[in-house]
Amino acid sequence: MTMLPVEFYRGEDALKADRAHILRRTWQFVGHVSQVAAKGDYIADVVGGAPVVVVRDEADGHGALKAFHNVCRHRAGGLVQDGTGNCGDQFVCRYHGWRYRLDGRLRSATDFGPAPGFDPRNFSLYPIRVDTWRGMVFVNLDLAAAPLADMLAPLDRRWAADLPEYGLTEQRTHHIACNWKTYVENYLEGYHLPMVHPEFDEDIVVSDYSVEIEGDLCFHAAPARDGSVNAGLWAWMWPNLAINTYRHGYMVERMTATGPESTRLDYFYFFDPSKLTELAEMFVVSDRVTAQDKDICEMVQRNLDAGVYLPGVLSPKHEAGIAWFQSRVAQHHDGPTPLAAVS
Repeated sequence: MTMLPVEFYRGEDALKADRAHILRRTWQFVGHVSQVAAKGDYIADVVGGAPVVVVRDEADGHGALKAFHNVCRHRAGGLVQDGTGNCGDQFVCRYHGWRYRLDGRLRSATDFGPAPGFDPRNFSLYPIRVDTWRGMVFVNLDLAAAPLADMLAPLDRRWAADLPEYGLTEQRTHHIACNWKTYVENYLEGYHLPMVHPEFDEDIVVSDYSVEIEGDLCFHAAPARDGSVNAGLWAWMWPNLAINTYRHGYMVERMTATGPESTRLDYFYFFDPSKLTELAEMFVVSDRVTAQDKDICEMVQRNLDAGVYLPGVLSPKHEAGIAWFQSRVAQHHDGPTPLAAVS
C-alpha cells in the first residue's frame, strides 16, 4: 500500500501545513471541567500553534464555558499565561492593560485616549468553539466544525459503562524528538509490541491484539491477563488524542506538535481516588512503555531525516490504522491519498 512521502514528517513547511489543515480544524482536548469550576477559572494552552484560553463565565447565570484566542485585539498581547488560574471577572491584557469581559466583549481600552472612529464593540476577543464530553474540555478553532458529540458517538456506544467519570488525579509530560505523526503512527499499531514492548505480554495477550476503525476513532483491544493494571482497551481520536483504560481509571494522552521534529506528550490521569496504590503501579508501567516508544520513535525520525529512506509498504494485517491515518492526513493536505488497508 502506498505510504505518505517522507517530506510529510520533517521541516517547517510540513508543520505549518499540519497546523493549518489539521490541528486548527479539529477538536482538541485541553483539560477537565474540574480545572474551570469557578467563575474566572481558566485553562490556557496552545492549539495548532495558536494560543487559546477557556474560561468559566457565570455572567449569563449558567456558568457557561467560553473560549477565545488568547490574544488582545490591540497589539497582540497575551491575556493570561499558559496553564491554569483565575482571572476574576475580566481578562486584563498583560501588555497594555486592555480589559475584556469573560464573554469576550471589550470592557475598557485602558487609558487609550480619544481615537476618532474607535468603537469598542468592534474589538471583542476572537471566539473559538468549546464543548465538553464526560467532563473533558475540548476546543476547536474552526467555528463551522461538526459537533463534538457526533465525533465521539462511537465511543459513547462502546464504552458506555467502561469509562467512569473520575476527576483529574495526576498530570505528567514527556518530550520526544520526533514529528507528531511519527509518534501517532507508532501508537496506531500493535505490530511493534513483541519487539519494542516484549513485557507487554505479561499484561495483555499480544497475539490477540486487534484494531477497528469507526468514524473518527480507532479502537484497540487485547484481552487483559489476571492481575494486570491494564484493561486492554484503547481508543484513539483523530487527529492526536488517545484514551487508555485501566482497571481503576483511565488516562487521556494528548500528542502535541511542538516543532517539525518535536512532540510533547501530556498524560492526564483520571483514577479512582481510593486506588492510589494501583495508580502508582500504573505509573511504573506507563513510564516504561513511554521510554521504549521514545527510543524507537526518535530512531525512526533520525532515519527519516537522513534522506535515505523511501516509503515502504504497510501490513494489511497489522497496520490498517496507519493506512487510515495517512489517508486522512493526505486528504486534509489535498495530496495523493494512500491506498487504505480498510474498507
